[in-house]
Amino acid sequence: MTETEEHGAREEGTPPSADLVRAVEHALAEGDAAHLRSLVADVNEPDLADVIELLSPQDRVGLIQALGPDFDFEVLAWVDEKVRDQLSEALPNDVLAKAVSDLDTDDAAYLLESLEEDDQKEILDQLPKGERAALERNLNYPEETAGRLMQADFVAVPPFWTVGQVIDFARETEDLPDTFSEIFVVDPGFHLLGSVDISRLLRSKRDTRIDQLMDTDRHIVLATADQEQVARQFERYGLMAAPVVDKDDRLVGVVTVDDVVEVIEQEADEDAKLLAGVGDERLSDSVRQIATPRLAWLFVNLGTAVLSASVIEMFGASIQQMVALAVLMPMVASMGGNAGTQTMTVSVRALATRELNSTNIGRVAMREAAVGLINGLTFAVFLSLLAVYLFGAGQLGYVIAAAIIINMLAAALAGIFIPLALNRLGFDPAVASTVFVTTVTDVVGFFSFLGLATLWLR
Repeated sequence: MTETEEHGAREEGTPPSADLVRAVEHALAEGDAAHLRSLVADVNEPDLADVIELLSPQDRVGLIQALGPDFDFEVLAWVDEKVRDQLSEALPNDVLAKAVSDLDTDDAAYLLESLEEDDQKEILDQLPKGERAALERNLNYPEETAGRLMQADFVAVPPFWTVGQVIDFARETEDLPDTFSEIFVVDPGFHLLGSVDISRLLRSKRDTRIDQLMDTDRHIVLATADQEQVARQFERYGLMAAPVVDKDDRLVGVVTVDDVVEVIEQEADEDAKLLAGVGDERLSDSVRQIATPRLAWLFVNLGTAVLSASVIEMFGASIQQMVALAVLMPMVASMGGNAGTQTMTVSVRALATRELNSTNIGRVAMREAAVGLINGLTFAVFLSLLAVYLFGAGQLGYVIAAAIIINMLAAALAGIFIPLALNRLGFDPAVASTVFVTTVTDVVGFFSFLGLATLWLR
């Protein structure tokens, strides 16, 4: 049994064991580089990235420096974004120069993007001319665009080459990408003419011209396109890779499906967190980084809670006359809030994927209203029977039944129209929808129930 197995035997895909992390920490504290190498020798890249994330900031840098030439910088492509930024700030520039030389262009750009311009220049100056030009091109594009996401390494050939020439070129040229699935065909100005899948190339005769094999119907990505738009294109058309062109239609890179999967995961993670009002939090964040944005949204939520409380205060006399109102009114608001959150979650996701638009908004709104009415009628029966059972007041059952139907309808409509309105106003619907939808269901729930109860008490 190897030391890695002894300290962290586990199934593939599971997090590294606490024993392995503690063993790495102990080896770093003792300065035992040989033992440290033996601990991580059989740990694959994603799992070693997990180990790095679980270490303290000082130990992360210490691990990389202790491993020296034995550290595979491809691991940094798997590390959490904020941990990667911390490492790029802490590691010496000569180490970073080695890292960006080993990484694909897109991953190298992520490693450098948070650095000061002087540090970037110092690192880039240590690279070969071709690598430096490709990396500078990536960094010149805005973050979260195809230009930043793309890999600058690809294989491009002229249309008049034969299959045999392309195969010989791929065999004999040393600075080609380690892996590629298609050959791009370009004119002298590097404008994209088409592409040829490797499988088709290998099945063709050596004397066949490339322009006879190339596929001209390719899904092309503009370098300035938003990465979410690129991800939707991959998802819609089942793409494995797509060529990236600049504003002059010149081929500048390629986006592959593994990069797009990462984008989809990031966007889904971001939307889920924004719906809860926690922002782009990571487990590696400090207390200060987490507390500040949470406090901001909690203050907004406090303001909406004051609005709901003011509605309750309006009917204070009615609540004093009948304690049952204080017992039952949270049920009305809570049911409405949950129903509104369900509709809102579906709506926000549909807006993000461009499934919800002006052509189907009416039909979707009618569907959600119908669902709200059905749910309202169903729970009206249960809550009215509960009110009669607990308090023996038949008319109170009618009141809560009417209130829950009204609030369920309001929740359904708020859950779809509030995200839509925020989107039309240019705001991210995932950020603020939860607060506004909850406010609507609380206010409508309290007002309808207590208002109807006040009329009944008269």
